[in-house]
Amino acid sequence: MSDSRQIVKNYYDQNAEREWERLERHPFEFAITTRMMDRYIQPGDSILDIGGGPGRYALHYLSKGSDVLLSDLSQGNIDLALKQAQKQGLSLNAIVCDALQIEQVTQEKFDHVFLMGPLYHLMEETERAQAVKAALAMLKPGGILYASFLIMFSGIIYMLREGQEILIDPNEEEWINAMRQQISWGGNAFTRAFFTDQDEILPFMKQFDLEILHFFGQEGITSQQTYSLQNQSEEVQKAWINLSIALCEMPRYLSHSEHAMVIARKPI
Repeated sequence: MSDSRQIVKNYYDQNAEREWERLERHPFEFAITTRMMDRYIQPGDSILDIGGGPGRYALHYLSKGSDVLLSDLSQGNIDLALKQAQKQGLSLNAIVCDALQIEQVTQEKFDHVFLMGPLYHLMEETERAQAVKAALAMLKPGGILYASFLIMFSGIIYMLREGQEILIDPNEEEWINAMRQQISWGGNAFTRAFFTDQDEILPFMKQFDLEILHFFGQEGITSQQTYSLQNQSEEVQKAWINLSIALCEMPRYLSHSEHAMVIARKPI
């Protein structure tokens, strides 16, 4: 295992609870993403969730009747996912596994494969490409891949929303210079992380034999105001989610999100 992946593993081993709570702090990401995914996922479908953390998406679809296998690099994440499954009365299959080695631990093929984490923790493009190829190898012909990216501008959204100062330490200066140049950047953030310039995502994905179905911002237009929106009525929140879904595939609004997802079909 590379030093970067070991750092990521250690981070999630120590912060599994924080990662579980992340989608409670940011519920619009989950609501918008699952609304888009629900266009394809049906009860009874099989799902492999690669790098699925403590299992928010895995448990959601398990509770809706899908057959789910969760994998993650972090034992801490897997332990928490199994604990949460037990709390919910669900039987979850989960394994500790590096995303690049998933083919070595299961021979099963799946209707859907989630790759919602590894692509923003793998520092080298060759590793990110290897992760996508490994995920595709797990898909049935005609199956659907869901691949997430951490957008370059997400750090600015985070700092503005949380009221943090930009201190311009060497890491921040390098990252901000990359934004000025409109290129991707990887380095030390909350842990080792790779931030992708939004214009580089589709060219990266088009190297694979896939039919691109959707490319969208997972938070829609809600990221900067997620806390204030949670104080609004349920009716108002639903209206913002509906508007976000209407706009989330428009390229001009993509930088309002912190994460972007490509949904793509493997050829039959």
